[in-house]
Amino acid sequence: MDKILKRAKKGDSQAFYTLFHSCEEDIYKMAYVYVNNQTDALDIVQETAYRSFKAVKHLKDGRYFKTWLIRITINCAIDHLRKNQRLTYVEPEKNGYYYQAPVHQTDLSLTLKSLISKLDEMEKSMVLLKYYEEYTFKEAAELLDIPSGTAKSILYRAIDKLGKDLQEEDFYE
Repeated sequence: MDKILKRAKKGDSQAFYTLFHSCEEDIYKMAYVYVNNQTDALDIVQETAYRSFKAVKHLKDGRYFKTWLIRITINCAIDHLRKNQRLTYVEPEKNGYYYQAPVHQTDLSLTLKSLISKLDEMEKSMVLLKYYEEYTFKEAAELLDIPSGTAKSILYRAIDKLGKDLQEEDFYE
């Protein structure tokens, strides 16, 4: 990996592609959770690839390549949301028909995604980094460039909001 990173830092696009491709699925998942739309998520992956390729020469420690890419992805997603002045995308209809799944078939992961989308950017980032990407508080705090104590406070506030939203939606007792 170190040899490939050294080549990528020197501008070798094939070496960079090899490194980027190893993290591409995680980058897409992170982007998708932010924008809830496949097309926008793919645009964010593409923007992440572009920004990271331009800046890879400045990466100091190759052990943090994936973490570095995740941070760039978060920044691209937030930029995208700000630019488009929206938090989620909802497809209004397909083939002229509206579809609503029966309540008893609602997938819990979809419910959690919709609840997470209601959090502010920093809260969403902490939840995703801690529970989806399984970073420690220290790692997540470093990624977001905030103190560890602040990271914990943000996460616990987000969990509290999610709990209240679940109660309001009658998803848990």
